[in-house]
Amino acid sequence: MKLAIIGILVNLVLAAIKLLAGWFGNSYALIADGFESTLDIAASFVIWAGLKVAALPADETHPYGHGKAEPVSAIIVSLVVFGAAVALTLQSIGEILAPHHRSAPKPFTLIVLVLVVIIKETLYRIVKRAGDQSQSTALKTDAGHHRSDAITSVAAMIGISVAVIGGKGYEAADNYAAVFACAVIAYNGIKLFIPALYEILDTAPPRGVIETVRQSAASIEGVQEIEKCKVRKMGVEFYADLHVGVSGDISVRDGHKIAHRVKNAIRKGNPAISDVLVHVEPVGEPYQEE
Repeated sequence: MKLAIIGILVNLVLAAIKLLAGWFGNSYALIADGFESTLDIAASFVIWAGLKVAALPADETHPYGHGKAEPVSAIIVSLVVFGAAVALTLQSIGEILAPHHRSAPKPFTLIVLVLVVIIKETLYRIVKRAGDQSQSTALKTDAGHHRSDAITSVAAMIGISVAVIGGKGYEAADNYAAVFACAVIAYNGIKLFIPALYEILDTAPPRGVIETVRQSAASIEGVQEIEKCKVRKMGVEFYADLHVGVSGDISVRDGHKIAHRVKNAIRKGNPAISDVLVHVEPVGEPYQEE
């Protein structure tokens, strides 16, 4: 949540700088980039709100917690990214097709863009690292949004450079660069949408997570086999369900103790696993309904 707030503040400052520099520097690409940063502010706010809701504890109406708010916020942001790409593409194409009467961008706009790219790429790496460590889909989505903004700024920088160096007749170069950047942004929007959708649909996590659960359970004395193992992601946490086979000759009390040891071992092996449901059944005697 702190990183989301930092993202909001950084985007607020950068949006104002881009819009002012674009207006006084005669750069349509920089103005468009400024509007994209304005959308970043809304996106970061959505991410912050999603993480805040996801952090709420379980209650009577949400016994598994509020973790789903995190991928929902990621989906909203990805749709905003894609929508912004489409809108900016149409606007840029309109500028290309219409007579371009404005003068070429001023050179100082390039300095602004260089600083923007450095800041946004740095922010991307910080947020991406935090997202990978916490397995947060929302943070990874926010990181991707920072990278998209950096790409947009690079494209604007190339377009302005061509317009400045080429002089008269090359004023629309920044619009061509903006179209390319929008295509990249749209691709990133789709790329960010897919994992968030998978999480909403309770898609299985990476195979390594399931293997860790199986290995931890198998390490407990008394566990003879593992029949089923299911893991799903809820926000930044995982929930595991598994069936372990034990000797049919032990008491219910001993089976209960083994189940608790299995649960503790799994949570110790992967602290991101919030809860484990262990079903104990006798080896070679699967339960059959009468």
